[in-house]
Amino acid sequence: MIRTFAALAVGLMLLASVAPARATMDDDFFNFGRLQRQQPQTGRAYPYYGPGSDYYGGSSSPIPRERVSSPVAQPPGSIYISTSERRLYLILGHGEALRYGIGVGRDGFGWSGTHHITAKKEWPSWTPPAEMRRRRPDLPRYLAGGIENPLGARAMYLGSTLYRIHGSNEPETIGHAVSSGCIRMTNEDVTDLYNRVSVGTLVVVR
Repeated sequence: MIRTFAALAVGLMLLASVAPARATMDDDFFNFGRLQRQQPQTGRAYPYYGPGSDYYGGSSSPIPRERVSSPVAQPPGSIYISTSERRLYLILGHGEALRYGIGVGRDGFGWSGTHHITAKKEWPSWTPPAEMRRRRPDLPRYLAGGIENPLGARAMYLGSTLYRIHGSNEPETIGHAVSSGCIRMTNEDVTDLYNRVSVGTLVVVR
């Protein structure tokens, strides 16, 4: 009898020690959309998408981010944007690329060209250009960065153009031609891309 009670007590102690750890893992999963784990080469925990990251899957975009065969022969680290396909490819090298869903310019606002990223900004402010305000006089002259800003969480500026690769608070527009020429992504995807590229990155738009 004594042995039975002792065994039960040990079992309860083991359960008590496991329960908190499981709760923490569940919290991490729901907070980050994936389990946190350490990267040996950086010592960082997910979510992390910068240099040395080996995480390439999943996102909140209606078009999942995924690792695919590269559609073009561009240098590793460069960006290729297919406006007709409505996809952005970050070229990884070895014939592979990281593909993202994007929103592109609507009819009359499409464009193509080769540029470089000249600036990167987190939670950028927005000053609508004069021609946009002429079309939309209801727009503010200036909007501070934040969750209500149409540029979203991150922006990467392309050469001397007015175009940007930027975030969006409207994930339902990804995969559609809706913008005034800018390339839009979900906030999660644009943050992922932002952390993987640097100023000077080659961007080819077709």
